[in-house]
Amino acid sequence: MRKRRILSVALASLLAVSSLAGCGSSKPAETKAPETTATAETKAEETTAEAKAEESKTEETAQEPITLNIAYMPNYGSLWSVTTAIEKGYMEEQGITVNMIEFADGPTIIASLESGSVDIGYIGQGAHKLCINGQAKIIALSHISNGDAVIGGPEVKTLEDLKGKKVAYSSGTSSEDILTNALTKAGLSMSDISAVDMDASGIVTAMVSGGVDACATWSPNSLKILEEVKDSTKLADNMTFSDTTVSLGSWIVTPKYAEANQDKILRFTKALFKGMDYAADGNYEEVAKYVANQTKTDENSVYEQRGDADWLTGAEVAKGAEDGTVENYYKTQQENFIAGGQVEKEVPIADYVMLDNMVEAGK
Repeated sequence: MRKRRILSVALASLLAVSSLAGCGSSKPAETKAPETTATAETKAEETTAEAKAEESKTEETAQEPITLNIAYMPNYGSLWSVTTAIEKGYMEEQGITVNMIEFADGPTIIASLESGSVDIGYIGQGAHKLCINGQAKIIALSHISNGDAVIGGPEVKTLEDLKGKKVAYSSGTSSEDILTNALTKAGLSMSDISAVDMDASGIVTAMVSGGVDACATWSPNSLKILEEVKDSTKLADNMTFSDTTVSLGSWIVTPKYAEANQDKILRFTKALFKGMDYAADGNYEEVAKYVANQTKTDENSVYEQRGDADWLTGAEVAKGAEDGTVENYYKTQQENFIAGGQVEKEVPIADYVMLDNMVEAGK
């Protein structure tokens, strides 16, 4: 009986408290809506994305530091992308320390690659024939050039006037290529002129002193000659032959280096492509400062070289390597070398152009 009464009193007390709680608040108690499946999935996705980004950042930071010896020529076309990649920190992002080494021309750079004193180098149009012949592999397209020119002195006003004249050029380089094209256009050949083979700096001196009647060279030498030689005339440049050929600038390694150092090559190309993306986005004044600093030359004269090429972005090169555009550039180039007698036979583009590296670097 006592137990039943205690239970009754406890029950009555509980009912009273419940009643007071219901009447004592005019504001309904807040209840938290259960988390929906969609919300949970979104949060999970965000967490996963953050984790992947952090993982990628960690992997990038954890890359083994490497040092690369890079060969270049002292002009905007050779340096525009690589100096930007260095100055903007893109090389550092890839764990790369760069030693920059200057050379006069592409064939000399290829010789230095073969000796092992240089890891990666830049070449202009002419030296590509050495790649076709198996001496080097192309790891990245840099740009489509318009920096080469045939220039006449005071007595040479047309391509036809070159006949019988003393003409300076650099064999094995883009200088020789544009001279050959110019002579062909005029119905002439090398046997119709007095060809004088000399290095790039010698060509400038010879033209300024009047030691030769005309020359074939590349920027910035061409710009300097046109500025300093009174009554000089630009007889032809790369655009003169754009309907039949293409003039390319590329980054190269030896076949042996390519086989043993694919990771280093890819990391360099990734940094280079980021440099190209930035430099080609109208940042010419800034890039001219980088190049002028590297070459120890006047910034204004470097800035004038910005019109020497179609400056491609890394994204454009990567896409072109994937859709066949880049392969066609090198195919057209090779066909012209064969037609000009500078290359003996056709070689598959894949034998010397690392298209897969360009595609991968763009990812």
